[in-house]
This record gives sequence, C-alpha cells and structure tokens, in this order.
Amino acid sequence: DLELHLQRCQQLSVTVLTDHQDLSNTELKTITNSTAPQQYRIRAKLRTYKPQKLHQSVKLHCSKCNSLQEVPDRDDFDFILRGSAGIAPNPELHNTSWYESVTWTTQDQKQREIAIHFVKHDEMLQHPEDTLLMIEGGTLKEIWKLSKRFKCIIPVRSTEDDLELLDLSAPFLLQGNVKYYGCKQCSTPKPMKNLSSLAAEQQPSWEPTEIAQVLGIELLQYVFIMKFTLVDETGALNAYLFDY
Repeated sequence: DLELHLQRCQQLSVTVLTDHQDLSNTELKTITNSTAPQQYRIRAKLRTYKPQKLHQSVKLHCSKCNSLQEVPDRDDFDFILRGSAGIAPNPELHNTSWYESVTWTTQDQKQREIAIHFVKHDEMLQHPEDTLLMIEGGTLKEIWKLSKRFKCIIPVRSTEDDLELLDLSAPFLLQGNVKYYGCKQCSTPKPMKNLSSLAAEQQPSWEPTEIAQVLGIELLQYVFIMKFTLVDETGALNAYLFDY
C-alpha cells in the first residue's frame, strides 16, 4: 500500500519519483528557478512526507470558495445528535402528502422521542433500498443501524413550520457508510419541503448532488492531500499531491 511504498522510498538512496522517459534529468535548483508550468524528469531522494498517517491526508474541499477543512470525527457528530435529541418532534409536521411518519419513545432513562419520516413516491412507500428517510432524535448508533437498510438518511430537527437540517458540522446526508457534508460558508440551507420536488420525479434516484442542490447545500468533496520534500545535491523542492 501507499504507506509501505513511502517507507520504501525513504530507505532507497535514490528514487525516480516522476518518470518521463523522453526527458533528461533536471536538477532541483533549475526547477526552483524556472517559471511554471513546466514538465520535468527528476532523480531525487524523498526526505520527508506529511502527514505521517494516511487517514490524516483525507480532507473536505469546497470547489466554490476553495476552502479545505478536516473531516469531523464520530464524537463531533454524536455531540450534535445529542443536542438535537433534546428538541421534541413537532407532531404537526408528521404525515404530510410526501412523507409518512412513525414516532416512539425510547425505554432508557432519558426517554427520548424519536420520529422517522419515510419519503413517499406516488403516495407509496418505496423499497428500503430505494428509500430516503429523515430522522429526529436518533443517536449515532441508531442512525448507523438504519443506514445499513435504507438508501439515504438525513438527520433533521423540528421547527414551528418545517423540518430543517442540523448544524452543517454534521453530515447532512448519509448513504451507507459514506457521510456527505456541506460548506458552512457557501451553503444556504433550505427547509426539507424542498425535497418534495425530487420525490415527485418519475424515478427518484436520491443522488447526493441533487439532494444538496434542492436543499441549498454546497457539497464538500473528499480530497487526498500530501506534501513531499524532495532533495538532490543542488537543493530541495516541496511537491504537493491533491486529488479527488
């Protein structure tokens, strides 16, 4: 894997990192004194690479404002869910023309109220593997359990007038084990009733990009970023890897 490969690169005295067979080798000093963009073939040692742990290389990128941010961890999501669990579901928002609602109270000490809203198509519920549902008051464990059975899950909370997304520090959508995030700076979250336009389509696909668009979310993309420091007898060069 990449981590073993990078370790091996550090052990070798000389490593070809960029291979253009039709080009002769160029010293790093020449490259740093040249104007970009150019294409070179180099022979260099890998002095260091960052981050040291590969999972730290994955970031969230907004193509609109070009910002980068860390991927929130489970604890951040769990904290937001616990906060929203204190808001009781609004029964006036249950069982609308485009979703069907189920509610219950947990048997634990806190006796949380949970509401799940199953989005309908042609006034019918879809098969679980095709279903988008919205959940209020659920814990991380409960949401993961649902994500194994249903296609899409959107954590929400009640207002007086409509259901709304949680804080954008939390994923606005879960599909299987993939969490989708929105840019706090570029998004203008809209109420959940905007999803009814997708539910009315002939065959709702529940694509994350379409869901993000109707909910006013600027979708963040997962990117892989690394920094390499290359050296030869003439100097050093920082090389950056950025890829979706």
